[in-house]
Amino acid sequence: MKPDEAQHLLASAVTPAPATWADLGAGDGTFTLALAHVLGAGSHIYAVDRDARVLRTLEERASKQELNISSVVGDFTTLVDSPGSGTSGLDGLLFANSLHYVSDAAVVLTRLVKWLRPGGRVVFIEYDRRRASLWVPYPIDAAMLLRLCEAAGLSRPSTTARRPSDYGGEIYVAYAERSS
Repeated sequence: MKPDEAQHLLASAVTPAPATWADLGAGDGTFTLALAHVLGAGSHIYAVDRDARVLRTLEERASKQELNISSVVGDFTTLVDSPGSGTSGLDGLLFANSLHYVSDAAVVLTRLVKWLRPGGRVVFIEYDRRRASLWVPYPIDAAMLLRLCEAAGLSRPSTTARRPSDYGGEIYVAYAERSS
C-alpha cells in the first residue's frame, strides 16, 4: 500500500490531535508513518514488532521526516508492560494487518486494551471476506471484530472505510473505544 493510501484510510478513524499511540505489529512502518502524519506534531508512537531490522529502517524513515516514533522490539502478543508504561495510559492502539496472525486474538486484545486510558481508541485494519491462508491465518471479518470488541470490553466497532484488496476480499478500517 502506498503511504498516501494508508494515511487516507487512517484519517477516517483517527482524530488529528497530539497523542500517544502504539502500533502493534508495525512491520515496515507504512501505517506507523501514516498514523504519525494523521495525528500531527506533538504525537509519539511506539512501533512494536519482532523484527529489529525493519524497526531500524522505520526509525531512519521517521527521523528523516522528523516524526516522534520509538521502536520496541518484541512480540505484542506476549508483552506485559505498555510501551508507554510511564504515562497515564496510551491514547490509542493500532492493529494494521497484525491481529489476524493471533490465534487467541480475544485474549490478547483484552490484555492490551488495559494499556489505554479511558476513552482511548483501538483502530483495526483487517480483511473482510477472506479465507484463512498463510498470510491471513486467522481472518477477522466484521462479525468476528464485533465479538472481539465485546470480549475486550470495547465499544461496538464503527467501520469507517473499505476498499478492495489486491489479495481478495476487502480491507476495512474500524475503531472501537475503551469505556472505563
